[in-house]
Amino acid sequence: MTPVTGVRLRGIELFAGLDDERRDWLAAAGTRQVLRDGEKLFDDGQPAEHFYVLLSGELLLSKQIDGREQIVGRHFADPAAAPHAADKPTAAHQYTGELPLLAGGGYVAAATAVGPVELLAYDRDTFLRMLERCPEICRVLLPVLVWRIRSYEAQAGRRTMMEGLGTLAAGLAHELNNPVAAVVRAAAEFDRTATELADAATAWGAMASADERAALDRLTSPGPAAAGAAVLTGGRAASDRPPAPAAERPDRLAGPAAPVATTAANPEPDPLAAAEAVDAVSDWLTGAGVPGAAGLAPALSAVTTAALDGLAAALRPAVLAVGVRVLAGRLSVRALAADAQAAGRAISALVASAAAYSDLGRAPDREVDIGEGLEATLRVLAPTLTGLTIVRDYAPLPRVTAHLGELNQVWTHLVRNAAEAMGGRGELRLTTRREGPCAVVEVRDSGPGIPPDLLPRLFQPFFTTKDIGHGTGLGLHLCHEIVAIRHNGSIEAVSAPGDTRFVVRLPGVVSP
Repeated sequence: MTPVTGVRLRGIELFAGLDDERRDWLAAAGTRQVLRDGEKLFDDGQPAEHFYVLLSGELLLSKQIDGREQIVGRHFADPAAAPHAADKPTAAHQYTGELPLLAGGGYVAAATAVGPVELLAYDRDTFLRMLERCPEICRVLLPVLVWRIRSYEAQAGRRTMMEGLGTLAAGLAHELNNPVAAVVRAAAEFDRTATELADAATAWGAMASADERAALDRLTSPGPAAAGAAVLTGGRAASDRPPAPAAERPDRLAGPAAPVATTAANPEPDPLAAAEAVDAVSDWLTGAGVPGAAGLAPALSAVTTAALDGLAAALRPAVLAVGVRVLAGRLSVRALAADAQAAGRAISALVASAAAYSDLGRAPDREVDIGEGLEATLRVLAPTLTGLTIVRDYAPLPRVTAHLGELNQVWTHLVRNAAEAMGGRGELRLTTRREGPCAVVEVRDSGPGIPPDLLPRLFQPFFTTKDIGHGTGLGLHLCHEIVAIRHNGSIEAVSAPGDTRFVVRLPGVVSP
């Protein structure tokens, strides 16, 4: 294999300021390497061992993102042959690998030869000696290094934004399924029920006396007169109530599907009790000789049999069956309307959560409610948190001056990382508290923990504890940038097996 000479290195911008003696040394210190078309130089995440100088040919840089191989850059030995890139330094084309060697991590992308490629490879010790013996190299290397970091951060920021939009869309689609299905179901049932009610009402109007009509009206009218007689339960009243205020929410919520847990004032319907009520009404209808008892009983199960006894006493036997049909129709329409209203409120709440999460239409920096951002994040991430026990330990917090959308990116990273660390099973605890002038948010998980020797490096760019192809190594770095640089706060990690905590402190409390 023909050795590389120092004369050949004159065309490398990185070495342009050196004398012939040092270029000769560089040519001899490097190991010449030749790649065939399609051959890989290194893989994404592979531990960095060499610094490479591109002598001829082209390298394609790619990265596994969401299971797909995506091109993130191209390097050309002859920068003049490269497509125009507004901000890419020409020297950045001619070498690669310096960033992970200096940062002490893996390569941040895979490099593949496009056509035949020739390189010089320098191991870590030789690379460091190169910087020591040829300080002029740093004048070219450092600006390129800064550009690479900013470029990777910008790409990661764009990916984070797209991931956030994807997460938001997936969360909305998941959460909208139930209320939208309820609206569709209510609309379909309402069409049938309204037709049946109209037919029954026509017969009722022709057959019933004024006193009989008044008796039926009293049974279905809201207010004290109807108390205990026609109370809409069995799942209807509960869904028709507004959500409990935040102050009434329990600290513990087993599962992320809904941001508000059931309280004693808003109980879930008992399926067994509901079935027993239907059976009791069906038996009463059969005993009273009302036809179609099985079809009428579910709607009439919201009425006690004592109330039905009172209705039967007020109606002539000849009109009882028609009166019961009208009563069932009225209750069905009312229940369907309650379902549609509850679904509409749920959809409105989801839209509000989406707006809070994305911070649409609001000033970038303003007074924000941190709890609002945490709750919006939990709702958006709900599909990925199934199986976890979520514990909220919220202490009252003042508002702080911040960019809510950026903070929501931080909560998204921390919550998603915690869920992945636990493998979908465990306890996720969100804690808020005040420490002096700072608002504190703590995201805690019961996962296996982070090894102590890795903790100091968590927030370094391009460092990741995830498997190759999963994670850019910039998620926690971006969290640090948002918290520490953009908001003058701090973020730290404390970990032991079964207890990992990320603690965010934000200064600038607006009001007590």
